[in-house]
Amino acid sequence: MDTLLLTPNPYILFLLGLGAVVLLVSWAPKGLSRLPLSLAMICVGLGAGIFSFDILSFNPDPRTWDTLTERLTELVVIISLMGAGLKLDRPVSWKGWAPTWLMGAGLKLDRPVSWKGWAPTWRLLAIAMPLTVAATAWLGVAGLGFSLAMALLLGAAMAPTDPVLASDVQTGPPRSGEDNEVRFNLTAEAGLNDALAFPFVNLAILVSLSGAAAWAGQGLGQWLAIDVGWKLLAGGVMGWAVGKAMGWLIFRAHRQGISRHADGLVAIGATFIAYAATEVVHGYGFLAVFVCALTIRASEREDDFHAEMHDFAEQIERLLMMLLLVLFGGALANGLLDALTWTDVGIALAILFIVRPVFGYLSLVGIDLPRRDKVLLAYLGIRGLGSVYYLAYGLNHGEFGDSERLWAITGFIILTSIVVHGVTSTPLMLLIERLGGRPLQRPSAPANPPPKDEQLG
Repeated sequence: MDTLLLTPNPYILFLLGLGAVVLLVSWAPKGLSRLPLSLAMICVGLGAGIFSFDILSFNPDPRTWDTLTERLTELVVIISLMGAGLKLDRPVSWKGWAPTWLMGAGLKLDRPVSWKGWAPTWRLLAIAMPLTVAATAWLGVAGLGFSLAMALLLGAAMAPTDPVLASDVQTGPPRSGEDNEVRFNLTAEAGLNDALAFPFVNLAILVSLSGAAAWAGQGLGQWLAIDVGWKLLAGGVMGWAVGKAMGWLIFRAHRQGISRHADGLVAIGATFIAYAATEVVHGYGFLAVFVCALTIRASEREDDFHAEMHDFAEQIERLLMMLLLVLFGGALANGLLDALTWTDVGIALAILFIVRPVFGYLSLVGIDLPRRDKVLLAYLGIRGLGSVYYLAYGLNHGEFGDSERLWAITGFIILTSIVVHGVTSTPLMLLIERLGGRPLQRPSAPANPPPKDEQLG
């Protein structure tokens, strides 16, 4: 009897922790908005503390739960992409968005899309990201002694800015008005670069299965045609088609549309339909979700229901993110970084604080932006749950051999990004908003409606 009283039921402890996380999701974002502290840091610390004791027998190591890790991180990423796409208030035109079908899209942005207005985003996607993949892969081979396949997988996983953990530096909700260039371009980049990362992940898988020599022949053409060409095209087209259908259903069906009778849960349904339908035809579902969100937004740009859909998607995203970060903290406490060497630490820091910032800044040379904006855009290449997904996906579909060091390096980079970017991003964003002369509180009044000929479709 005494033992029962002194030993809490693990399920009850789980409910206790879940309740604490839900309260954090509800209250912390507003309370932390001006502090050099992020909700992600709190949850990782909470998870490390909980799992450091022997109260819970469950070990949340992603190496043990590889398939579950892939699916859960996939879920939070696609919901994040829907929310990011719905935020974008910038009207979409065919001319301005011509590159979107090659590079992806999103829901938060407020201004008309054009080559000039989106130039920093296109540069970060088309120049900085591939160079980051290549440089990271080279460091993996030359510095870490990885095989080419494993180094490519590390490069692909570390190249994209995370749409989940980068939400603190992104734009405001739909119809909240124009944000500064840093927030705008970080939102657009985070939404678009997930589609661009996948061809490199698939390249790493192909090399792991067939070898570099065999792949360099016939495999190269197949990769370019299918993984780069078809899957990106299918993702863009399917996202647009599902978005058009959902836009009609939500806003125009039965005269008034279902938006008067539905709630924000519609955003989750649209996310799943766009993702699954695209995966059925072997396209990139990440791209489809983001394009779907943009297309829904263009269907009735000034409707208040966009904010309701965005808010619901963001709440679900934050809840899943916090739960996964608690588990990530638990994995750290249970030895995820045990295989890390000092060489690994040095190269991991170089990937995070040299490779991305250098190539990010160089890609923005010639862009009409203040230097401080370029520096901040290059620096805030936040790494997070998206990297966990790409790594888990690659390892589950390829033959990479021992992945202990790969997981350790990835975990260390994510932990470092959570801490360093979490501490510095809020003060830096507040500083740049002061220097830029923009209001520190985002406006709540809706922006002016765009001309009809600028809207998509």
